[in-house]
Amino acid sequence: MKEDNFYHALEIDNDLCMGCTRCMTKCPTRAIRIKDGKATIHKDWCVDCGECLKTCPVHAIYVGQDDFQRIFDYTCRVALVPTVFTGQFSKYTTEKEIMSAIYELGFTHIFPVEFTTDMVCREMIRQMENADEKPVISSFCPAIVRLIQVRFPVLVDNILLVKPPVNASATYYHKVLEDEGFTPDEIGIFYVTPCAAKIAALKSEEGYEAAIRGVINMDTLYNKVYHVLKNRPKDHKSDCELPPSLTKKEMRWSQTGGESKHFPGRSLAIDEIHNVIDFLERMETTDEVRNVDFLELRACSRSCAGGVLTVANRFLTAERMMKRSVNRDKVPMIYAAENIDALAYLKQHIMMPPIPPKPKLLYDGPREEILKKMEQVRNLMCYLPGIDCGACGSPNCRSLAEDIVRHEAQFSDCVFMQRNMEKHGKLDKEHAFRLIEKTWGKDRLNKDCYKKGAKYEGQ
Repeated sequence: MKEDNFYHALEIDNDLCMGCTRCMTKCPTRAIRIKDGKATIHKDWCVDCGECLKTCPVHAIYVGQDDFQRIFDYTCRVALVPTVFTGQFSKYTTEKEIMSAIYELGFTHIFPVEFTTDMVCREMIRQMENADEKPVISSFCPAIVRLIQVRFPVLVDNILLVKPPVNASATYYHKVLEDEGFTPDEIGIFYVTPCAAKIAALKSEEGYEAAIRGVINMDTLYNKVYHVLKNRPKDHKSDCELPPSLTKKEMRWSQTGGESKHFPGRSLAIDEIHNVIDFLERMETTDEVRNVDFLELRACSRSCAGGVLTVANRFLTAERMMKRSVNRDKVPMIYAAENIDALAYLKQHIMMPPIPPKPKLLYDGPREEILKKMEQVRNLMCYLPGIDCGACGSPNCRSLAEDIVRHEAQFSDCVFMQRNMEKHGKLDKEHAFRLIEKTWGKDRLNKDCYKKGAKYEGQ
């Protein structure tokens, strides 16, 4: 990942946002504030987990994606499809029907994301055996990698420096296509993503354009495929070349527990980002977590089946993926003789560069000044009510105190402090009203009943 520029996939539509605070209170890194009645995201603290998107009641938060028509800029148009995509469809829709619809949309090749899983797993075990610090942590989920960089930077050295399957498979298949005679300019690999964090990670990496040319949100491709399937005649027979078959291990890799069962020692699988944060905090502050060798951490409930860009129910999706993987045990196809050159190339490029810590910096300045600011926060907390109502536009009282110390908020932004200051004559009502407007905007307070001069006395 680039040292000084982390791409963010989550965006806010200010025309739709009504400043309801749901996203602010749900954000696991407290990266959202309400200003002038609209939500704003602190880019340095956001991990693109998508919790804000899931909780927004008016769909004001969205995930940007590349224009689908960009696939036609390339002679060789590859859909890099994860197994969770087929899990979006009912058991009555066959894999051949799904893949034939993808071809009809304009793709010339389809390749499974999890094809390189076995090789990724072997490299992870090798690094785990040589690791000085335990537990080692999987690099599969980019939201977790970013979370560790921001909130738990002391753990970055515990992350295994192995490309996750999406990166490894793109690297591998790009080499396969080059060996078949395509030039790099002719190859367009487009990843079908179930979440925003994978977009952010891919577009923040060095060499992103060399392997993956673009991303397609999973819900977008699902709607297109569903439209093709729905409009087919009843007697239609799908006839297309299926992508390489996957083993049971490969098909289940993206599910909760898909990684941890393949590692020696004590391995734990934890999903949903708030659960992950609670566990990592316990690791930092207590002796409760001991003798753990490997951690599989995923930001979404039910892992990729619960990604913010999926369409189907996450539990049904996980069940369908399990059923589709039954009777799939066999030797991974990646080790076939015809793939030997691409396999050797992937071995040389399967490792990730070191992951730098990017701690959530609350304050600037030298150490003495930072300590002084921390003391100021503690003093402010003695006066703030500790109710964590969010009416000030910050997620809780501590965040408001930190914002005040950074000169991004005022003590009088707290509505409880406003009433107290009014009571003691230190703040007039007009000034208090303007403070409320600064946080919640003029439109929020400009109700029809006041426009018409109606009186409201609690009746």
